[in-house]
Amino acid sequence: MLFSERRNTTRWIIVSISFLIISLILWNTYTFFQIFKNEERLKMNLWANAQKTLVNADENTDLDLPLDILNNNTSVPVMLTMYDKVISSVNVPDEVLADDAKSMSYLKNLKSENEPIIIDFAPGRRQEVYYGNSALLNKLKYYPVALLLIIFLFGALIYIFYRSTKMATQNKLWAGMAKETAHQIGTPLSSLIGWVEILKTEDIDPSITLEIQKDIERLQTITDRFSKIGSVPVLEEHDIIAETMNTYEYLQSRFSKQVAFSYRAPEEPIFVMINPTLHSWTIENLVKNAIDAMKGKGTLDLQIEQDAHHVKINVKDSGTGIAKKQFKTIFEPGFTTKKRGWGLGLSLTKRIVEEYHRGKIKVLHSEIGKGTTFQISLNKKMQ
Repeated sequence: MLFSERRNTTRWIIVSISFLIISLILWNTYTFFQIFKNEERLKMNLWANAQKTLVNADENTDLDLPLDILNNNTSVPVMLTMYDKVISSVNVPDEVLADDAKSMSYLKNLKSENEPIIIDFAPGRRQEVYYGNSALLNKLKYYPVALLLIIFLFGALIYIFYRSTKMATQNKLWAGMAKETAHQIGTPLSSLIGWVEILKTEDIDPSITLEIQKDIERLQTITDRFSKIGSVPVLEEHDIIAETMNTYEYLQSRFSKQVAFSYRAPEEPIFVMINPTLHSWTIENLVKNAIDAMKGKGTLDLQIEQDAHHVKINVKDSGTGIAKKQFKTIFEPGFTTKKRGWGLGLSLTKRIVEEYHRGKIKVLHSEIGKGTTFQISLNKKMQ
């Protein structure tokens, strides 16, 4: 508890220091921008005075300094007006000056950037100097925005890294819990196996012990599944038709007669590199998902077909259907339409098919109110 509190305190201290540093950088940038803007204002005042000196000059006036000041302005755009008419300009694009509409629009932008500098020559005779920000000042103006964007992206990367690290830790925890669950189930399961052997010696209907035996084998399969979570499964060559049918027929015997099961498959075996336990889990998830979609009543069809390089397993139901925009999101962890559910079934199925068995799974077809077809595609074992 104390360690957790210290860690949270440290995080808040780091966040506070980061916020303070960002604030100082932004404040210094703003201050520097204002200083630079004031310096440009002074520069333009000198430029206006030089312009006034040039206009009022006579033959005895030394024009070297005014001309130097006027000619040295190579970065600040300037428009000189008299009676709201542009009489000269500096650092303004030629295409703007060639078009009266563009010229007036450009002048309007200059008026919005800075207050004009007034040159009074005589009563009733004056000129206005409208100027804009230099390219360097404009870059400096957008620097805080760029800085905030960089900081935001950096913060996003830190958040993503922290979140992925946390999720990786949680995944390890869940994997450890799954393995521990499998270990804990193993003890009473061994005892049940012993009791079944004792029941076989008694005068009991063999069909009863047979069904118990099947359920125990099912528990062993579930235990094996959980023990494989977080581990790289071993893939072996198996007949995909036989492995799929074993699971499908077991589920058929355990669900209501209101669900009409059917299947079609080639007669000859098709060999695929799979892990039988995980493949059984895949079929079970798809069948249970289909039955949930039908609310326990409807038709469920499983079809196995093949081409030159792939074997495809289609699981079709007559349930509520899936909207097209959800074809991909239904495979995301946590997505569920049930009031009670973790939303892990299809996510786990996708992981088994694509990561472990190097296959593909997708919604082949779905129509609201009519049903859905999921398709698994696996690579055939080439002879």
